[in-house]
This record gives sequence, structure tokens and C-alpha cells, in this order.
Amino acid sequence: MTITIIAGARPNFMKIAPIIEAIKQKQSEGVALNYQLIHTGQHYDKNLSDTFFEELNIPFPDINLDVKSGTQAEQTGAIMIGFEKVLAGNPTDLVMVVGDVTSTMACTIVAKKAGIKVAHVEAGIRSGDLNMPEEINRIVTDSLTDYFFTTTPLASQTLEDLGVPKNQIYFVGNVMIDTLLKNEDRLQQPELYKTLQLQEKKYMVMTLHRPSNVDEEQQLKALITQLAQLGKDYPIIFPVHPRTKKLLEGLNLNFDNLHYVAPLGYLEFNYLVKNAFAVLTDSGGITEETTVMHVPCITLRDSTERPETCTIGTNVLVGNDPEKIADAFEKLFSGDWKKGEIPELWDGHAAKRIINHLVDIYKS
Repeated sequence: MTITIIAGARPNFMKIAPIIEAIKQKQSEGVALNYQLIHTGQHYDKNLSDTFFEELNIPFPDINLDVKSGTQAEQTGAIMIGFEKVLAGNPTDLVMVVGDVTSTMACTIVAKKAGIKVAHVEAGIRSGDLNMPEEINRIVTDSLTDYFFTTTPLASQTLEDLGVPKNQIYFVGNVMIDTLLKNEDRLQQPELYKTLQLQEKKYMVMTLHRPSNVDEEQQLKALITQLAQLGKDYPIIFPVHPRTKKLLEGLNLNFDNLHYVAPLGYLEFNYLVKNAFAVLTDSGGITEETTVMHVPCITLRDSTERPETCTIGTNVLVGNDPEKIADAFEKLFSGDWKKGEIPELWDGHAAKRIINHLVDIYKS
């Protein structure tokens, strides 16, 4: 059996690392299981791409489509054209896609048109917000998938409600948490920790990249201004995404406690998160990591595809509503933040479950 694994953007790399490790474990046990790794090149910043392969001990890709940046349509089209050629020259039994990035959707469509079965890792999650490109990617991918691997019982139920047969849905846990738990002892203090004289639980980490937050200049300016002011004398460390950097350059937003830094690798970024007083973000994946590390998280979105981080974990949704943001900071500084628990099966063994299921499926 040969599995073609797709990686396109930073969140994918953390998810494929434990899957490849689980495949190698099966190979060492004598199971005839092979894989080929395709990197679509959707993320083009070295710190958001190559670094993750190096840090997480992921083999460098067998093929890189080298798609780079572009509009949604440009990237989707380029990935589909490139991946169709790959499949024509590299036969496979199964295409495995992870998450909800453009590459996930594009490669799923190509695989199905080529008559190849698709496994979707992190299937069934939904935000209900069709303004998010990722939500469209999820819907399209799950409408074509053959084997659905879910992170939560809610995601499994969502798929059942959509008519997916129960015997195609596998609740396995969260592969991104597999990677976090494996690397927790390897996290590295970044140089900026000493340069900025940071102290444990005495600073915050911020990430912003959603179009709803960063595409409109006045909205971005108001949001960053409020966050910096509410942060009091706590340093706010802001690794700046390439998308956001262009916008920030023209806004002249300077606050004593706000520090713009270059994008960080996985081990350094999660060191900052683990030791932070709180995280301010509009990312979905980071809310999962803060939940497992018991770090308070304020999510600057109105909806989430990971509601378990709110109902079980340490996350609170505030959107970009100034009143809700202020209330969250008040709760944070009063020491009244919820402690949170870790969701079921977020135990570091999700990838092993996925590969065990696939071996069983293909044996039968």
C-alpha cells in the first residue's frame, strides 16, 4: 500500500510529522506500507515552511510543486495542475490530506477525479462561517472524502448529520497534539526571550492573519491599539505573518509594550506560548495548543471550528468587539480565567490510530 501525503502550509507540517512516524513504525514491524510526501509550496516563507521540516524531523518532500503565493483561485489552479501531473507519474493507493488549507481541497478534487481514494485527517470540523476560505475547503474536502479521521466526537456527529456512513468515520484524536506532546521537552527559548528580558507568565503572545482582522487598515489599527493598551505593562510578542507585515508597515503602530518579531519556528514559538501569561490570536490551531498547555487564550474571531477549546479548554471567543475584548482582559488580570481540561483522545496517539485503521482497511 502506498499513501501520498499532502503538505501545503505551516499547520499541515505539525500534523503530518506523527503520521510519517507512525508509518515508519509499521514499516519496522514488517508491514508493506509506503508513502510519498508532496509539498505544494503554498507557504513560501522559509520560517513558515522549511524550518518545520527540519525541526520536526520530517523527511524533505519527494516532490515540491513550488506553487508559492497568489489569489485563492491562482493557488488552487496551480496546485491542481501540478498535483495531477504528480499522480500521473507516481501511482498511489490513497491520497491523505490534512486540515483545511487550499492544498487540502485542491488535492482532494484531483485525487477523486483520478479515481483515487482520499483520507481526510481533521475531518468534520465546521465554523459555520462561509466568509472563511477554510470553511469552504472543509466542506468541499469532506464532500469527496472516503475515510474521515476526526479530532472530536462533535466532528464525527457533524459528519453523521451530513449523511456520512458511520463505518467511514474514525474518531482518533488530534495529530497536532501528538506533535506538541512529543516535542514539549524539546521546546527552545528564542533569542528574543533574553533580548526583551521576558519573564515566565509576564508577557503575552499575539498572532493575527485572518482577513477579517488584517485586511482593513482602520480595523487592524483599532484592534492592535486596544490590545496594546489593555495589555498594560505586559510585553506583547507579535510574530508577524507575511500577509500582515505589508499592512503594518503603513500604519505606524508603535507601543512600548508591543514587539513585532520575525516568524518563529515551531519549537521557539511554542516555548513562548507555553510560558506566556496569555495568547491573543485569530488562529484555530493555536487554541488547541493553548488548551493542552493550560494557557489562557483570547480568540479574536466570532466563530470557531474548534468549539471544544471553548467548552472544555482555555479559549474564549471575543471577535473584534471592543467590549468583549475588554471584559476578557479584565477576567484575565483578575485571575478569574477558567482552568480548562484536555479533550478526549488528545493524548499523543492519534497518528498511530489513523495508520492502524488504514492498515486494517486495506488488509480487508
